[in-house]
Amino acid sequence: MEIYRVGSRPSRRAADSYFTGQVRQDPLFEAPDPARVRIVSVTFEPGARTHWHTHPLGQTLIVTSGVGWVQREGGRIEEIRPGDVVWIAPGEKHWHGATPTTAMTHIAVHEALDGQHVTWLEPVSDEQYQR
Repeated sequence: MEIYRVGSRPSRRAADSYFTGQVRQDPLFEAPDPARVRIVSVTFEPGARTHWHTHPLGQTLIVTSGVGWVQREGGRIEEIRPGDVVWIAPGEKHWHGATPTTAMTHIAVHEALDGQHVTWLEPVSDEQYQR
């Protein structure tokens, strides 16, 4: 058994190559082999969002504060609020982030397949975001 104490892992600013706007990632847990799960708390400032991306084994988002948006390719933008749980199927192209006026924090849970957790794609354009 291991206990990971709050604050034992430093926060980091999310990479501009995968996110638009101000985004902070707080790593919560990454399981050692042979387990594959990674859990991260992600905070999006107003207007911030991920780029389009997919996960080989899917992703679960648990909204903990604020108001956000999530969209799958070809679908409509869905509002998400604290307590909402979003399941994104393996390989489903999607993005998620804050609304233009409200920050949002969620816990992201995903597993690696052959060491890969995510495939990053193109940015979500302002036009796509503001629909």
